[in-house]
Amino acid sequence: MSNLSFRARWVLPAAGPPLEGGIVNLAGERIIAVGQDATANTLDLGDVVLLPGLVNTHTHLEFSDCEKPLGRPRVPLPEWIRQVIGTRHRGDRDATAAIRTGLRESLRGGVTTIGEISTTSPSAYATFSGSNLSVFQEVIGFSAARVDSVQNDLEQRLAVSIENSNLQMGISPHAPYTVHPQLLRSLVNVASERNLPMAMHLAESREELELLRSGTGPFQQLLADRSMWDAEAIPRDSTPLDYLRTLSTAPRVLVIHGNYLSDEEIAFLAEHRERMSVVFCPRTHAYFGHEPYRLEKMLAAGVRVALGTDSRASNPDLSLLSEMRFIAKQFSALAPAMILQMGTTHGAHALGLSDSTGELVAGKLADLVAIPCPADVDPLEAILFGDAEPSYVFVRGKPVDFQAYSQTQGPLP
Repeated sequence: MSNLSFRARWVLPAAGPPLEGGIVNLAGERIIAVGQDATANTLDLGDVVLLPGLVNTHTHLEFSDCEKPLGRPRVPLPEWIRQVIGTRHRGDRDATAAIRTGLRESLRGGVTTIGEISTTSPSAYATFSGSNLSVFQEVIGFSAARVDSVQNDLEQRLAVSIENSNLQMGISPHAPYTVHPQLLRSLVNVASERNLPMAMHLAESREELELLRSGTGPFQQLLADRSMWDAEAIPRDSTPLDYLRTLSTAPRVLVIHGNYLSDEEIAFLAEHRERMSVVFCPRTHAYFGHEPYRLEKMLAAGVRVALGTDSRASNPDLSLLSEMRFIAKQFSALAPAMILQMGTTHGAHALGLSDSTGELVAGKLADLVAIPCPADVDPLEAILFGDAEPSYVFVRGKPVDFQAYSQTQGPLP
């Protein structure tokens, strides 16, 4: 096993303060030390900030072929979902090709760990050469009559395996307006039996809250139009807290979006932060024109908040770095170090991968991103308020060949 060191103008471990003239020492694919001591075999990366590989905790890569977001800015979520359904059923779509395009774009942007919601075969993800890929199998079934058949279908999908040691399977009951509460309980049991993580879109829109409260509104109409409406499915005066309580017994849970969480729900998530995390998708939140996100409230309460890009169906690209920069501009009182952690350590913990990635510390995988930083600029300033893109990405200590990467249409280098 060969040893190698990377020197940078700044090293941001995410687990501690910035190190000027820092050095990251590797042995094979893992970090063995971070500090100022180099080995004989040292590569000087120059005027860059070296930080952990970014963690995109939530995305839908099947829409990576969208040239622009679906609909229009401030489109109501139920109306947008109608367009998503139409796009999914387009005859000329190649979901596998779109997924592979999204994987390449993600890696080029410094994302080495992904939490993906999938409606297709796990084999579509076999080309990912990043360190960690969590694939949550999406589940939809709003009628009580379909609970058994939907669960059987999920069991078959979970039984499918591919020879990819980087693939972690999970379960994604889609949302309260597509998953019957009985089915949700059943899926939590499956996740608990198999020790699988879960991800659910929750408290995403005012229309969702209306459906839970009264069984009325645009989501009820959408379900009725698709012959999916079950008037007995959701008890009246339900809230996202009812779903959080059910999910809280699963091994690990991603609460996707959480745009309209109440104080009580935020307190519940803080109490269960070791197993439950919220995933904030900043630019998607802005695209739909939602009410101001309660990010500072959540963080102050102790909620673990990770970041996601959602998909190109609601976002111009898959750049997690751009999401972090968007937060820095919108939440000026938020500590830059916290924004960095949301894009690295928080995401790794949320996905159950904190033992292997998310920080530059001894024992973890050498997933590294180098971002140009002029000599007189603070490293966090360069990352969060600059516009430079990654100049190097290292996966398990090996550099990604961007030239070959940008040309290939098949497996990543």
